[in-house]
Amino acid sequence: MLRLVGILILAVFALPAANRKLYLKDGTYHIVREYKIVEDRVSFYSVERSQWEEIPLELADLERTEREAREGEESRRAEIEIVEQEEKLERQVRREGRMIPQEPGVYRLVEGKVVALKEAELKLSSSKGRSILKAITPIPIIAGKTSVEIDGVKSAAVIEGASPEFYIRLSALQRFGIFRLTPKKEVRLVETWNIVPVAEEVFEEREEVEVFRQQLDEALYKLWPMQPLPPGEYAVVEYTQGERNIQVWDFSLEAPPPAGGQAARAPGL
Repeated sequence: MLRLVGILILAVFALPAANRKLYLKDGTYHIVREYKIVEDRVSFYSVERSQWEEIPLELADLERTEREAREGEESRRAEIEIVEQEEKLERQVRREGRMIPQEPGVYRLVEGKVVALKEAELKLSSSKGRSILKAITPIPIIAGKTSVEIDGVKSAAVIEGASPEFYIRLSALQRFGIFRLTPKKEVRLVETWNIVPVAEEVFEEREEVEVFRQQLDEALYKLWPMQPLPPGEYAVVEYTQGERNIQVWDFSLEAPPPAGGQAARAPGL
């Protein structure tokens, strides 16, 4: 039997406003606010009975009591750290959101500066010929297949890295995302419209990237790919499903130079 004779040991374990379990060697426990060892006894404040009580030290399982207390403290600290990190991230996101202009469009933050992507001029290509797509002009209904294209096989806007982040301020309540473009001959294919005659229904074919979306304001969102993207031609797109209404901000994604190689050049935006 463990006895502490003639020596007063004050081992006080108190957590303000936090109750804990004082375990006994038979597996039971008392819910206590705090406890302390005085010679050969354990004095504790019982939460259940709201008073100080004592038990022989030899009945208490202090090893288990202290182990669980440490684990609980570590868990609480981890939870606090998670909350602090989330709050820090929210503050950062709000700060970034305030930097984005009020004008509808797509933007990036490059070294702390806002860079706007240029909206692409789209062209419609079908068996009837090729024409410029203007958002302010109603699009004529042409039964069959129509391709939405951008001139050139490579965008002038070059971004390095596999997980680019964008901010889009919508011009209207519409869908948005990232499309992968298909270079062909002297153009890049954005999507294909299959228009059903008579019913005038439109079925779009596109290669859409899975993205995360985070709303920062009423019409402002941050988006980035769920998975790292391979180098290639892409675009941030705002559109209305089935309505032949689409706006495109294209970019070319390149792999960063290997570590220790040449310094990365500035994005061509």
